[in-house]
Amino acid sequence: MDKPVRERLIRRIARMGNEPAGRHLRHGMGFFVEESGQYRIVYTCDCGVKSIYFVGSHKDYEKWYSGK
Repeated sequence: MDKPVRERLIRRIARMGNEPAGRHLRHGMGFFVEESGQYRIVYTCDCGVKSIYFVGSHKDYEKWYSGK
């Protein structure tokens, strides 16, 4: 991952702490998804604590998602 992309994702993750949870990965699953350009951030939100499970390109996200 290039340095500018990595920095953009780090800034996006930092902003997520102050925002409500985004859209669900799929109805009935506890995962949420945020998008930053062509990259996806998958996380859970439990009692205000967000835990990140995946950060990567859309192509890698589809591979990760197909295993769920």
